[in-house]
Order: sequence, then C-alpha cells, then structure tokens
Amino acid sequence: MTDQKKIVLYNPAISSLNMGDHIIFDGAYRQLEDLLNTSFIVEVSTHLPVSRYLRHTKDFDYKFVCGSNLLRGKMNRLFRQWDINIFNANSVGPSVLVGTGWWQYGDEPNYYTKKLYKKVLSSDLYHSVRDSYTESQMKKMGFDNVINTGCPTMWSLTKEHCLDIKVAKSEDVVCTITDYNKDVTRDKKMLEVLCDNYQNVYLWIQGTKDYEYFKELNFNNTKIKLVPPNLRSYDAILEKNVDYVGTRLHAGIRALQKKRRTIIIAIDNRAIEKQKDFNLKCVSRNEIELLPDLINSNFSTEINIPIENIEKWKSQFLR
Repeated sequence: MTDQKKIVLYNPAISSLNMGDHIIFDGAYRQLEDLLNTSFIVEVSTHLPVSRYLRHTKDFDYKFVCGSNLLRGKMNRLFRQWDINIFNANSVGPSVLVGTGWWQYGDEPNYYTKKLYKKVLSSDLYHSVRDSYTESQMKKMGFDNVINTGCPTMWSLTKEHCLDIKVAKSEDVVCTITDYNKDVTRDKKMLEVLCDNYQNVYLWIQGTKDYEYFKELNFNNTKIKLVPPNLRSYDAILEKNVDYVGTRLHAGIRALQKKRRTIIIAIDNRAIEKQKDFNLKCVSRNEIELLPDLINSNFSTEINIPIENIEKWKSQFLR
C-alpha cells in the first residue's frame, strides 16, 4: 500500500470575478486526477491574501499552482492574480506550476520578482507553462526547469478529438465579450457580423462586468440571447449545434473540449501565443473585417498538442 499524498491546489477559481478561471481549474484538476483521487486535498485561492493557516501545509508532498495568467515580471502588493509577497513566500512554496501563463507583454522581470519566485517555486521539479513566451520569461529569471506544455484545458484536444469537430459553420453561435479589454467599435462589429451570419446568437456572460459592457455597447438585436454567468449554463449551450466566436479565450477552449467549431477573437498575448504554439484558430480584433469570410469558410481544427512535453511533466509525479 502506497502512502497517501497531501496536496495543496492553488485554485484561481475561488473568489474569482471571471468564470474562465473555473474552466482553467477544471482542466488542471482533470489532468491531475489520477494523483488527486487518492490524496488529501486542500484548495487555496490565488486571489486572496495568504493566510497563516498555510503553515499547516509545510509538510505536504506537492503544492500545485493550477493555471491562469498569474506570472509577471514585476510583482507588487496591488497585483491580485497571485497574492503573494516575499514575507509569505516560505509558506506558499515550494510550488509547482501547472500550465501557468504570463500576465501580459512588456512586463519584464525585475530583481524583487526573481527573488520572490526563487523562494516560491520548486527548484527540484519541472514546471508546466502554457506557451513559449512564458517559458522564455521564466528562463530569463533563471528557471531552467520549465516545460511548455500548453494550458491543461488543451491537453485533451488531440488529433483524434479534433477530427470530430465539424468543418462547416453551424446555424447558431455562442459568443463572448470582455469587460476589462473594451473596443466598442470592433466589439459591436463582431456582434453585427454574428447576427448577420447565424440564426441565433447566444452571449455568455463570463466576467463580472460583461453584462454592463453589453449594455454599454447599446446593441439592440433580438437575435441575441443572454446565457447566465455560470459554467453549467454555458455547457448546456455547448450541447447544442453551435459554433463559438468570441474574445474570451477559455470560453473558446471549453467549446473545443465540447467539439464545437471555434474562432477566438484575439485581444491579448494569451490567444496570440496559443495561436503561434498550438495552431489555435484566431483572428485579431484589429482585423475584425476578416471575420465574415472566416465564418463562412470551411476549415479543419488542427490543434498541435506537445504530448511528449506533457508526458515528461506528468511522469515526475508517478514515481
């Protein structure tokens, strides 16, 4: 009989203002399930201040940071993607990254952040990051134990899985907008294109202020039907014969998990880097005029998953 493991899961979905974090954590949990099923699990929010309670996890076997774009080059007390600092670092670590990504372009590492991550992140185990840009940034900080695996939400998008995704457009579509990255003109254009090309347009409210942003757009079209801001409602829509087109990256990846034809409207580094590394179907919001032709074209979904890297990362926990 093997000894039972004790594991901390740093969970970005707890206290999150973005339902995409639930998709991310679900993906990470599923990929770690063989290890987690027989282990004692403690889940800790990445968004909330670190509690002294973590001192009780000092002897735990693993501490996994379950994804999201919580790495950056200049950590400070106002950054709430991962609320850690040099004073609580010993309680948080040694942690292992699971498909974690870089916050945004142009955020180059400084001395404080390098020192903080050296205290928080394991030096003995490989870290899984979600794109080559994050891998490069981590190596700049002296982490050679980093593997580009992609986000765990994508690890199931194998060639066999993608063959089941239809090539031609569906009659209906589910879409998203992004409250924290607005472009009123182009986002209205996206909705206009969707209403012109689909019979029914479902809008999933993924972020806490997406609904307010939709009202701000003042886009009045009876084709648009709002989908409640929870994962169960979104999954129910994805059971229909729908495409996905939208600015929310992980809503699109969830659609791919459900074998739905997907076009990501790229608004930041996350989608752009995933397109470069894994052939995710994207169109830049700055080129929204290309969307009608893309919607009405036939295309295959051919995601390139780095299976060898994923297996290399996973194998270190099967000893």
